Amino acid sequence: METFAQSLVSGVLTGALYAMIGIGLTVVFGVMRIINLAHGEMVMLGMFGAFWSQKLWKLDPFVSILVWAPLMFVAGMLLYRLLLRKIIPGGELNTLLYTAGLSLLIANLALFAWTGDYRTISLSYGITPFRPLGIAIAVPLAVAFVLAILITVTLWLFLSRTDLGRAIRATSQNPEASVLMGIDVERVAMVTFGLGTALAGAAGVLLAPSLYLYPTVGELLIVKCFVIVVLGGLGSVPGAIAGGILLGVVESLGAVYVSGTYKDGIGFVLFLAVLLYRPSGLFGAGR
Repeated sequence: METFAQSLVSGVLTGALYAMIGIGLTVVFGVMRIINLAHGEMVMLGMFGAFWSQKLWKLDPFVSILVWAPLMFVAGMLLYRLLLRKIIPGGELNTLLYTAGLSLLIANLALFAWTGDYRTISLSYGITPFRPLGIAIAVPLAVAFVLAILITVTLWLFLSRTDLGRAIRATSQNPEASVLMGIDVERVAMVTFGLGTALAGAAGVLLAPSLYLYPTVGELLIVKCFVIVVLGGLGSVPGAIAGGILLGVVESLGAVYVSGTYKDGIGFVLFLAVLLYRPSGLFGAGR
């Protein structure tokens, strides 16, 4: 029972970070109807941003989110403005191929700049876990979990309480009607892509103290991201949150009761099962 509780708690904490990755992709898809295959590389850049902030500036990785999230937001808007805006009218296949190429470009530039060595972030307060009710919880993972919740709540307040947030939701629901209501859909799309990129970068910063860092880690993360959005229903932010937590719990329990070697594979089995029996996602609309 204690092992089960330990695995469950670890899965929920990790799943909340997975959910942040999925939310970024979901927000972009909901407004722009494009699947950004370079999303995993955006997470990777956030991870390396946290690493180099500590290495070069002695800045705590969790504090560095105040630097990297705004920078990634601006980078995402520029990426949309300068590159993606001209590609999107060409259709979904064009954007898939383009973002796949962008993913390869970013990963290989990172390999060239930082080599393929595995790196880790060591934190002085990450050595000894704290043990509420006898359950060992790594301090960096707990801090990341709390920050993930704060960021998610802030996103919800932004989308529900601000004019720009309402414009994003309206564009997601009906772009044509949004234009007729005077919403600048082009501006909304640019801000949305910047927001999705910032969420990916923030997720990378939060994940960095708990994972190995290497330039091609984005390949694994984008696959996990697809699992999350399929579980939750593509385009649904609450579904992405639920899907991320579910994936984290399944992986954690699978590592304990099946095999740590096949932890990622267990998530993919769940992914295939949902595609087969519930294509709209566990939390989406039925067939």
